[in-house]
Amino acid sequence: MVSATSSRGGGGPARHVTRGGAGPGSPRVSAQRRRWWWWAAPPSASSASLERVALAFFLVSVALVLSCALYLYVFRYVGRGSAVAGFVGENLEPCDVFDGAWVPDAGYPLYNSSLCPFAERGFNCLANGRRDTGYLKWRWKPRRCDAPRFTARAALERLRGKRVVFVGDSMSRTQWESFICMLMAGVDDPKTVYEVNGNEITKTIRSLAVRFASFDLTVEFFRSVFLVQQRPPPRHAPKRVKSTLRLDRLDNISRKWVNSDVLIFNTGHWWTPTKLFEMGCYFQSGRALKLGTSVEAAFRTALETWASWVEKRVDLNRTHVFFRTYEPSHWSDTNQKVCEVTEQPSSEANGNDKSEFGTILADVVANMKVPVTLLNVTLMGAFRSDAHVGTWSYPPTVLDCSHWCLPGVPDAWNELVFSYLLTNGELR
Repeated sequence: MVSATSSRGGGGPARHVTRGGAGPGSPRVSAQRRRWWWWAAPPSASSASLERVALAFFLVSVALVLSCALYLYVFRYVGRGSAVAGFVGENLEPCDVFDGAWVPDAGYPLYNSSLCPFAERGFNCLANGRRDTGYLKWRWKPRRCDAPRFTARAALERLRGKRVVFVGDSMSRTQWESFICMLMAGVDDPKTVYEVNGNEITKTIRSLAVRFASFDLTVEFFRSVFLVQQRPPPRHAPKRVKSTLRLDRLDNISRKWVNSDVLIFNTGHWWTPTKLFEMGCYFQSGRALKLGTSVEAAFRTALETWASWVEKRVDLNRTHVFFRTYEPSHWSDTNQKVCEVTEQPSSEANGNDKSEFGTILADVVANMKVPVTLLNVTLMGAFRSDAHVGTWSYPPTVLDCSHWCLPGVPDAWNELVFSYLLTNGELR
């Protein structure tokens, strides 16, 4: 939904689970201080009995304190793991920040892609010939609360000494580029920001790491479009099988994702028959080929493998895990050959806010044993038919109604990530 003022964007209710019992709606354990006065009682026949009572009282008190401490430690890992990024509104109640609208804001965009060396030319629509600039002047406004305004310098200070990791497909790479460009606006000397291996940003590179030397901050991207391993076919496979997705094994570069402070995942755009079966890629679990398995069923199995990995391998005392939902495209036909980019956001979602992959993802995350924050950006993107790359790609012969211009929609995703981390005390 687009609004000149804040209005409801039509998003449905979502569960919210805070981490560590620190956020709104979490159980709290309060301990009132009491002052105990001790004095020497005169000797009596009951003194030994009193001492035993006092000792018993002391031991019970210690047991209660230890029980409370254990409860607070374990609580964050108990129950359902699904979470929607939430904030505290004026009435101190949790707020679904993805229920909102795009509102005009002359203070946007937050940066200039032409001045950011980490923004790909293919996403810089203005540099590629787009004449209208209205698509740059929109801000996402939650209906029931206000997300804190993004300030690059303050964000850099809060991220000092941290490691932020993005994992996924080209949409994840776009968010990674946006994240870096947003932070670059707060850097005094751009020369102190560099790719640690001197790599150029390409579509197929497996990993990139940008260092903000003055802040001891590293922001990394790992290309893993399926999250699970893609391997050569087993010997007994039919000729049509050129490769397989090992649904029971996470990508072999997953060991590099751990020991991060913020970990943001996405997948979905490559889970199509065109990019799988028509390319000779089928599914495998253990030694067994799963030739009859549907894309949706395989997607669920892969996410369950990812969820198990998070539960076993990620230190949730250090790392906050996000998973971003499927981003809608605005192709005018099912063959993805007609792309009509509008000059204004759409007033209706037109069904683009619905995704079977989103339903599967929400279900898997909801049943996890550890807290994961679900970034439900599907509705946000459903209205932004004006913000796609369209014909302003590089080279310009490629139509693109899937990826977003930079600056643009991915900046709003990152603003909500920053706001969530700040509001929930994750960045100290």
